[in-house]
Amino acid sequence: MLGFFSSFAGIDLNDMMSSEDNGPFLHHRIIVDMKQLPCRLDKFLAGRLSSSRTRIQVGIACGNIKVNQKRVKAKYPVKAGDIVEVFLPNPVVIPDITAEDIALDIVYEDVHLLVVNKAAEMVVHPGTGHWRGTLVNGLMYHFANLPAQKGNEHRPGLLHRLDKGTSGLLLVAKTEAALSGLAKQFSDHTIERVYWALVWGTPKKKAGTIDIPIGRSLSDHRLMVPYLDGKRGKRSITHYEVLQKLGHVTLVECRLDTGRTHQIRVHMQHLGHPLFGDPRYGGDRICKGQQFSKYKSFVRNCFRLLPYQALHARTLGFIHPITGARCAFEVPLPASFASVVGKWTQYANAIQD
Repeated sequence: MLGFFSSFAGIDLNDMMSSEDNGPFLHHRIIVDMKQLPCRLDKFLAGRLSSSRTRIQVGIACGNIKVNQKRVKAKYPVKAGDIVEVFLPNPVVIPDITAEDIALDIVYEDVHLLVVNKAAEMVVHPGTGHWRGTLVNGLMYHFANLPAQKGNEHRPGLLHRLDKGTSGLLLVAKTEAALSGLAKQFSDHTIERVYWALVWGTPKKKAGTIDIPIGRSLSDHRLMVPYLDGKRGKRSITHYEVLQKLGHVTLVECRLDTGRTHQIRVHMQHLGHPLFGDPRYGGDRICKGQQFSKYKSFVRNCFRLLPYQALHARTLGFIHPITGARCAFEVPLPASFASVVGKWTQYANAIQD
């Protein structure tokens, strides 16, 4: 999917009508899911773009929205396999990043790099809906002239990312030499990344490897999905080991060979064990256990304590790109995560008595 940095929201209708004089530029490309039932085009898009149905209808009438490269009417019945494209008069624009005085939890720092312990509620880099208050906004305030990889100029210093809701260790390059050396280690899959996750249920095997390609969902760009046919997606490898069974949930350690978007969340969901509290992959509801009111209240209380997916980047290891020394860092679970694990531990002990 292309450029979800913009939508119709806030765009002048006259700008939409004059797009043929300015480009136009492709902003959204949606391949309709094979399970999609026929649905009016304007209604279909209203559920996927941050815009009103009326504004979308104007875009359709102006020819700024096409299906299978053809102009259609708003009542066109979108069907499985259709390709819907949205054109706007200006190229996708990323606003200038504002440096902000944001406190950072720095675990390690030298001249070339730093390791940050990211809070779960912090977004890593600016994007749609999060142009301020991100880790990058803070990095730009505290560190001048951070290098950036080509094509990722709006993500200075970053070599990888953590989802909002995921806490833990993140590596940041401060010099071009460090950026280049660390990028090669990520490319060679030699960076050690160990996560702790709390999942619903207990995997059948105490330890195992999930080697299943992951790619963007064709029906919802916010989701990643496993592609078992091997024809789509990128190879994704997660090694997991059960650490502790806690009644209807389990604390699991996950080691990554690859670092795809939402990799652990998608892989564990595929096994039938979504991450506890995960709002995108089905973990934010009661997946295991009784439906008694007392149990429901207990789980809802845990959700309030940990209002995001229970995933923590606990260990980070790499070779220092300048000195060649082996570096390894580890941070404990944040208080909210640890509190929920403690509550489930008490629950597991109670039901065993």
